Amino acid sequence: MTPKPQTHCPLPPAATAASAPARAPLRALALAVAGGASALLLAGCVGTTVKTFEVQENFGSVATYSRLFDATPQQTCEASRRALLSQGYVISTQQAELIEGKKSFQPEAESHLQMVVRVVCVPEANDGKVSLGFVTALQDTYALRKTNNSASVGVGAIGSVSLPFSSSSESLVKVGSETISKDTFYESFFDLVKRYLIIDQAQTSGG
Repeated sequence: MTPKPQTHCPLPPAATAASAPARAPLRALALAVAGGASALLLAGCVGTTVKTFEVQENFGSVATYSRLFDATPQQTCEASRRALLSQGYVISTQQAELIEGKKSFQPEAESHLQMVVRVVCVPEANDGKVSLGFVTALQDTYALRKTNNSASVGVGAIGSVSLPFSSSSESLVKVGSETISKDTFYESFFDLVKRYLIIDQAQTSGG
């Protein structure tokens, strides 16, 4: 059998002519959307600025964070440990020449502060009987953040249905950190360390 030749049915001239105008609005719309997106992207890039700050450090000879003690580094750090314990600090790190303590504060209902005091004791004299104590206090600030969560229950084929009540969760978010630089703060700490050194030396002499 001789196969029948396949026939080709071209579109009528009216339909062919109408397809080009139909695509023109779509092409114009696509170009307009692309142009708008590019304009927004350029505007975002131009409007984005990086905030800079001046250098906050100013090195000087003022001994705010250090003091000389007539004691060995081990004795100075032990007196520092007792000084922190006497003020309610929890000792998190304890070594022969390094002490670190933490304490929490709550000045407001939704604000939380954590103070970390770090003491490093190093020898200052060749015989080791004079030491230099370096103290740094870091205060971290936390704020209470609440997140509302709506409740939903699964109901068979319907899916999940939102109920007219919600639950909230709370969490502390760190919002700031600052190194304490007040002279009075460190003066009071060094005075307390000296007092414990005097007590220790008196007990050693008496023994």
